[in-house]
Amino acid sequence: MNVLVVGGAGYIGSHCVRHLQKTTHRPVVLDNLVYGHRGALDPLVPLYVGDLGDKAFVASVLDKEKIDVVMHFAAYAFVSESVENPLKYYENNVVATLRLLEVMVEKSIQQFVFSSSCATYGIPEQLPISESTPQHPINPYGQTKLDVENLLKALAHAHGLSFASFRYFNAAGAAPDGSIGEDHTPEPHLIPCILQAILGQRPFVPVCGVDYPTPDGTCLRDYIHVDDLADAHIRALDHLEAPGTQLFFNLGTGTPYSVKEVIAAAERVTGRTVPQVFHPRRAGDPPALYADASHARKVLGWVPHYQTIDSIVQTAWAWHSQHPEGYAR
Repeated sequence: MNVLVVGGAGYIGSHCVRHLQKTTHRPVVLDNLVYGHRGALDPLVPLYVGDLGDKAFVASVLDKEKIDVVMHFAAYAFVSESVENPLKYYENNVVATLRLLEVMVEKSIQQFVFSSSCATYGIPEQLPISESTPQHPINPYGQTKLDVENLLKALAHAHGLSFASFRYFNAAGAAPDGSIGEDHTPEPHLIPCILQAILGQRPFVPVCGVDYPTPDGTCLRDYIHVDDLADAHIRALDHLEAPGTQLFFNLGTGTPYSVKEVIAAAERVTGRTVPQVFHPRRAGDPPALYADASHARKVLGWVPHYQTIDSIVQTAWAWHSQHPEGYAR
């Protein structure tokens, strides 16, 4: 199939494009390059630079490339920024997605794969988190993802749209050969921040909260490799043929690691010491978040290849050590 990957020059999207190239499917990328990078893409992959909310532009790409299915990664995803600037997040994550879906309905394109988030769950009462865990977002970012999920349900009923919605836990890692990886400005994620501190690009790693009710006092999170995320997205394409299909999947390993454990893994992988400074807890950070991903295993036959934090950090180090300035070098 011809697959339009919206946000395909971004971190997760570019890894998915790389994996699509290894299949019989043909990826086409649409990205505004606000956070995406041309250097993350094979020059042979068609790239259309423009605004997702521009219906005429999107319609022209869908027609020209004879698109069969859309994968949507193009969201703003910084939780703290969403709290400070909710209008930006609703405009991009909800309104622009609505425009994309309007064009898809007009063009009778019936298959959609959506990049959602475990942020839709908020602070769960029980762990691990399954797909039936109540969704109560505690920030605008998580709410925008839940709003789109609800819109997809309505379109499935009204227009027969078939979709898969993937609720990621903590996306991490990079291509194992170090050719593509994570490059955000500013960088909000723990593993890249740790590696930047090792490389001397930041003075230290802030460890926010050491008094949580966890074994070592720091937060526990479920880290899932971007290549494993890409694998799940591609597997979903075989399950969207029936009109009105609605699929929801958690994507995580189910094994949580603490902040201190991730730092220790980086020290093992690199053989270097991580400078760190302890800070108070951040408001709204749950002590632990980790997935029950058994539904994806059962339905999609999906099993994460990267099962340990060391294996994930090793791939991230391959990228950061070879590209300390990201795609700029």
